[in-house]
Amino acid sequence: MLQIRVDENIKKAAAEIFESLGLDISTAVRIFLLRTIMEGGLPFDMKLGYDEESVTRAISTMNAISKANGNSEMTLDEINEVIRLARLERKKRSEKDLRDNRH
Repeated sequence: MLQIRVDENIKKAAAEIFESLGLDISTAVRIFLLRTIMEGGLPFDMKLGYDEESVTRAISTMNAISKANGNSEMTLDEINEVIRLARLERKKRSEKDLRDNRH
């Protein structure tokens, strides 16, 4: 037995669609659960719908921030090296904190 809370308007709208397909809500939910198992995840793509203008604006903003921080001309290798060094430094601090807390 599965009990879920769903807004009444959502339930009604979905029930209408299921009925037009010859299904009731219980059968539709069972199909969803079985397809989830078969797919090893949600049986549909989950994507955010960004319009082209929003994407262009976001890229322009990222470029401006990158230039302001002086890293717009960095190569991928340079970026990866900065990340590697930051992770190494964080690991050293964590290890030091562990040693300090033991004593």
